[in-house]
Amino acid sequence: MNVDFKDIAVRGIWKQNTGLVQLLGLCPILAVSNEWVNGVSLALATVLVMALSSATVAALRGFIPHEIRIPVFMLIIATLVTVLEMAMHAWLHALHQVLGIFLPLIVTNCIVLARVEAFAAKNGPVAAAWDGAMMGVGLVLVLAVLGGVRELLGSGTLFNGIERILPAAQAWRVLPESYPGFLLAILPPGAFILLGVLIAARNAIAARQASQAAGIPAAA
Repeated sequence: MNVDFKDIAVRGIWKQNTGLVQLLGLCPILAVSNEWVNGVSLALATVLVMALSSATVAALRGFIPHEIRIPVFMLIIATLVTVLEMAMHAWLHALHQVLGIFLPLIVTNCIVLARVEAFAAKNGPVAAAWDGAMMGVGLVLVLAVLGGVRELLGSGTLFNGIERILPAAQAWRVLPESYPGFLLAILPPGAFILLGVLIAARNAIAARQASQAAGIPAAA
């Protein structure tokens, strides 16, 4: 079966973006996006799990009885998350401590299981890995924007905590030291408000694109 890798990428990043369209995995999206480094780090960990779990399920789908597929999928995902968490504990200990419980909770993230069930269980390993990775990249982009804007408004910096990943790197002071910070931006209500703005912006762009494709003039 021919696989359109470009279509899979567009679907994962834009048309079915997990954070802005499907609204899956909102707990980690809102909980760790108070800083750019935290949000992007968790999203990248999720990308790795999604790609590997999708490829594994696709490779083994012929051997998994349909009746017990969900428990087997969960077992595969849990195994990969455990390996990832142990690796981060060993080599990125400071980041592991900051992300805390949200790393093992990747197991229960409905984004991962949804793609395994909807796509990986019906396609080959290469296409499944690409689908999982692209769905994850869509999440990375959302968390990068959400985390960057929240951190900038909340504390006036960007990349705070980057030294947990790159010891020689430092955070950027974007706004003056005298900037008092906008507390709402780094609190949960601020995350909900900003996510709503991103969803509205994405929907507006999608509606304009649909109108242009249909030959309907855009509203002034």
